[in-house]
Amino acid sequence: MTQGAGMEQELSRPTWSRQIEFTLAGIGCAVGLGNVWRFPYLCYRSGGGAFLVPYLLMLVVLGIPLLYMELTVGQYTRRGPVHALASVCPLLKGVGMASVAISFIMCTYYNIVITWALYYLFSSFQAPLPWQNCNNTWNTPNCSDHATNSSYSSTASQEFFKYKMLDQTSGVEEAGILRWELFLILILAWILIYFCIFKGVKSTGKVVYFTAPFPYVILIALLINNVQLPGALDGIKFFIVPEWEKLLSVEVWVNAAAQIFNSIGIGFGSLLAMSSYNSFNNNVLKDTLSISIINSLTSILAGFVIFSAFGYMSHLQGIPITKLAVDGPGLVFVVYPQAFANMPVSQLWAVMFFFMLLCLGLDSEFAMVEVMVTSLVDEFNQQVIRIFKRKELFVLAICGVALLFGIPCVMQVGIFVFQLMDHYTAIVSIMFLAFFEIIAICWCYGVNRLSDNLKEMTGRRANIYFKVCWLIVAPVLITVILVFSIIQFKPARYEDYVFPAWAQGVGWVIALASIIWIPLGAIHTLWVLPGSLMQKLRLSITPYALNEKSKMPYYERGGKDGQPDIAIISSNMSLPEKSPFVTNF
Repeated sequence: MTQGAGMEQELSRPTWSRQIEFTLAGIGCAVGLGNVWRFPYLCYRSGGGAFLVPYLLMLVVLGIPLLYMELTVGQYTRRGPVHALASVCPLLKGVGMASVAISFIMCTYYNIVITWALYYLFSSFQAPLPWQNCNNTWNTPNCSDHATNSSYSSTASQEFFKYKMLDQTSGVEEAGILRWELFLILILAWILIYFCIFKGVKSTGKVVYFTAPFPYVILIALLINNVQLPGALDGIKFFIVPEWEKLLSVEVWVNAAAQIFNSIGIGFGSLLAMSSYNSFNNNVLKDTLSISIINSLTSILAGFVIFSAFGYMSHLQGIPITKLAVDGPGLVFVVYPQAFANMPVSQLWAVMFFFMLLCLGLDSEFAMVEVMVTSLVDEFNQQVIRIFKRKELFVLAICGVALLFGIPCVMQVGIFVFQLMDHYTAIVSIMFLAFFEIIAICWCYGVNRLSDNLKEMTGRRANIYFKVCWLIVAPVLITVILVFSIIQFKPARYEDYVFPAWAQGVGWVIALASIIWIPLGAIHTLWVLPGSLMQKLRLSITPYALNEKSKMPYYERGGKDGQPDIAIISSNMSLPEKSPFVTNF
């Protein structure tokens, strides 16, 4: 890229029309389906109210500091994750590439959940609801109108999900045929995503005024309705009464940290990419606190909504709540629809609930797609304009490719493909990514530099609390979680079906598709840097060693011919005199 082109791109980089748009987009990105289906289940499994202790502690020492770190780097470098990480630590530039890869893999299968939500939304306009009774063509002789303790019978709600919508095969070995209804709805879902992001932050900024706040209106309406139902209070008690002995389990603490991580979206690059469109002097701390605290409060609110419904179903069917609570898609597509079927005005509540799922899914999904768009435009701006003429057509091409990758998930084997991808992407890859991101930013780039960047943008350095979290607490906790995740690792399964060895192998390939960029990026950096091996290594952990002048942030750039002065950097492991970082390495 020529210097002029780079400067032109930097100066013309769009910003949010109003700062509230970034805050809303950040909340929309962080608050997703995991808040509704994962958090309540973890609470139930990890000692009810007792789980809130490790959860809130992890929010304070891990969630808030690391989100602050990501938003600072994004806003300061004004680049997506690839360029931002290549700037702060050239050796670990692969972390940025890996976060783009993981966001792309996730956006291909996360949109399947939006597809299911749309399918249920359209089905909710029928009276009676199609999962209300067993008098349908897809039902089996074992179908029951309500949950029982028998392992042989299945509920009308389970059969609608399994035999009507998914029409699933017996396992991953049997691909089945394309489910045309789901495929057409998947196309509709991608059209919705496209129109949310085709104009970049200008269109995204307008969409989030609706998609971010609206789920709260529905959650509160559902809660007001649910608490009036018989048995609801028993469900809420089950959710909040602590079982303190569960806190002695390491797994509970690891689950709390993992939930904070996955829920806020640290390591995925979405929030980093969106913060790169902030104005340079935006107050990062205010956004960090808004996004992380609202995200956690949403999880707790969703817990009350879900467990009040569980209490009601437990009361109706005479079975304990422990038999109802399930993890993942089953919670929102099987158990909860079953609760609506027995409520007065069931169609209204079903339409509202699935519309809420659509809103929650949409803003998390377009944040993932935005990572891909931002990173490719940052890297190949001129080529993109030359080939596609307009950025809108480029965004359309990315949505089209992601749609094609999602096709296996709308075949009859789809649920197994979905479960396999989710297990190896959301559980395995993200912890490796987060670990290396923290090493790159907190240790290689350095806490003092990060603090200086904050002073340059906002006039205030990071306080001692953030510095200690960045330097010691976060790296130690992430290492513990990573080790524990490896020790406790369980192969992917779906209900009682355990995936065969070859499918687990495919899962590891999916996991490696993102992780592999970290060593590849390191090798490439060492290859292109000048000097002996020791000089290369020293340069590789020196910020901005790879950058052209044109790609560096706002401050005055040193060096000649668009490159930092290699001789100065390699001899002093520092940056040219004109850089504000020279005294802080």
